[in-house]
Amino acid sequence: MSTNEKIIIYQVFTRLFGNNNTHCKHNGTLQENGCGKLASFTTKALDEIKSLGATHIWYTGIIEHATQTNYSRYGICPDHPAIVKGKAGSPYAIKDYYDVDPDMATSIPDRMKEFENLIKRTHKSGLKAIIDFVPNHVARQYHSDVKPQGVLDLGENDNKDFAFSPQNNFYYIPGQQLQGEIDYHMNAPEAYCEFPAKATGNDKFDAWPSKNDWYETIKLNYGVDYLNGRSGHFDPIPDTWQKMLHILLFWAGKDIDGFRCDMAEMVPVEFWGWAIPQVKEQYPHIIFIAEVYNPYEYRNYIFNGHFDYLYDKVGLYDTLRALTCGHDSATSITHRWQSLSGIEKNMLNFLENHDEQRIASEFFAGNPFKAIPAMVVSACMNTNPVMIYFGQELGEPGMDEEGFSGKDGRTTIFDYWSIDTIRRWRNGGKFDASLLTEEEKDLQSFYTKILSICNKEKAIREGSFFDIMYCNHGNQMMDENRQYAFLRKDGHDLILVVANFDNKTSRSWIKIPTHAFECMNIPVKDTPLQTKDLLTGKKGEINLIPDGTVYVEIPPYSGKILKIKI
Repeated sequence: MSTNEKIIIYQVFTRLFGNNNTHCKHNGTLQENGCGKLASFTTKALDEIKSLGATHIWYTGIIEHATQTNYSRYGICPDHPAIVKGKAGSPYAIKDYYDVDPDMATSIPDRMKEFENLIKRTHKSGLKAIIDFVPNHVARQYHSDVKPQGVLDLGENDNKDFAFSPQNNFYYIPGQQLQGEIDYHMNAPEAYCEFPAKATGNDKFDAWPSKNDWYETIKLNYGVDYLNGRSGHFDPIPDTWQKMLHILLFWAGKDIDGFRCDMAEMVPVEFWGWAIPQVKEQYPHIIFIAEVYNPYEYRNYIFNGHFDYLYDKVGLYDTLRALTCGHDSATSITHRWQSLSGIEKNMLNFLENHDEQRIASEFFAGNPFKAIPAMVVSACMNTNPVMIYFGQELGEPGMDEEGFSGKDGRTTIFDYWSIDTIRRWRNGGKFDASLLTEEEKDLQSFYTKILSICNKEKAIREGSFFDIMYCNHGNQMMDENRQYAFLRKDGHDLILVVANFDNKTSRSWIKIPTHAFECMNIPVKDTPLQTKDLLTGKKGEINLIPDGTVYVEIPPYSGKILKIKI
């Protein structure tokens, strides 16, 4: 991992990206609605993603998962429809850890080769590739059709007479059949039967999962006895640990550059502390990103689990979302980064991903431009990574009612579908912007500018950070509830960043404290300093003196990134 690169991740839901179908059917099949392919990520497509400012692309949903599409003619065991969410199925219900999702292959027998070629194209375009690792749960009918010689399937040697055994791969409910409020028939010739029942993926340790549980998945056993005080049994090393390390090394050997680890905090940190160093010993460049939502566990998963980065969801994301929607004060941002106290460089910032509602949806801001100030803060606040979700840069509203997912402001991960903004941006692979609206072009231009600034400007990429909100508390010439301001500095470059979350133009005199001059080693000069707004290109000059003020005028829902030559 380069120390002088700010990681910019473009997350893409792989099977949706290249689907050109303009008339998708609600709850439609693969044949009815179509599916994007790995081949859709042409050199041209990857170059376009790179030009947005991305350094990494996260291919979401690569590993084979349960689906209602029947691929038995290719030697892939079919899944019972009762335990598959949606026609396409969730990419987080892994069915074979050693295989590529056949939906996305042009030639299904050659699907792994197509993936390997995709990684080569990705690297050729100057991007690095991240894939999901789903460690906590698998599909209820997990079975590897292509596992390497000598590898045993998960659960193959389990003793099902025990609810818990350290060397079992799954948890069982002995003597009970899987039941609950799920329709286990689902128009299939025979009902799905699981005996003994296995524990469900969201730590449901009984035989009665509800429709709101992760009923399509089963929980993996890492040696934690959840029914007896969550006691850990890690000596000898549990069999699941060995199997999952082998899977990590298998995919690392495909020349990928990172893993985004799904629900990592549901897996004991001891496993990560054991596995990650072993992967990095062979593949030192690989980064590990953890989906962790408990702030009290952040340091544990960084320092003991050896993760490179963690989701900053319950901190910065929740704050910026609330602020964008008018439900919080800009002063809360200060509290968020202060709570991280030394691990802020290990946090991944984002405003969208596959789990969250789209900014432009009726459930969030309703207008993608309202999130511009949040994006300015998210991207420029520190040296840590920042991520956008495909279509975010185009204002994708996510308001389709695709099928299983319903109309919830999210882009479906369960259904075969086509994404309007992405389809028009792609325009059959031409990427000529001819089908985009002027507003979409403007928004894309903003994202390109802000993401490019992250690595073009050394002060943003690797410089120091100074929050100046404390000295503007009570400043009558700045609305501390709707504007947020901070400094970034490296060498002779000083950058003042101001975000305006208000629906009206901000005309503010922002105080720059003496302490900032001292901490950041800012020279004091009697003459005006030259400035350039990196978002607009507009040049000007200011007087910069300790405890003095700087005038900034910012349109509604916008930001200013003022580069000052010192």
